Amino acid sequence: MKNLEKLRDTLVTVLKEKDIIVDDIFIKKKGKYNFLTVVLDKVGGIDLDGIVEATHLINPIVDEYDICDSEYILDVISKERG
Repeated sequence: MKNLEKLRDTLVTVLKEKDIIVDDIFIKKKGKYNFLTVVLDKVGGIDLDGIVEATHLINPIVDEYDICDSEYILDVISKERG
């Protein structure tokens, strides 16, 4: 998808200030919806409050990029541990 790598670079820079790591970013179609998924991590883990804070930072940045030609749902999640 266009501009996905540029978006990743921007998110890495912005979230690094909060000690949050961008583990992965991808677009995947599930049913009739496209999901832009941003997978986050943090040393010691990232809790729900951290995900919410990161989402508030990520959302306006994502809006600036033309990620795909169709609509999508932003899905910010934490990296699975195990």
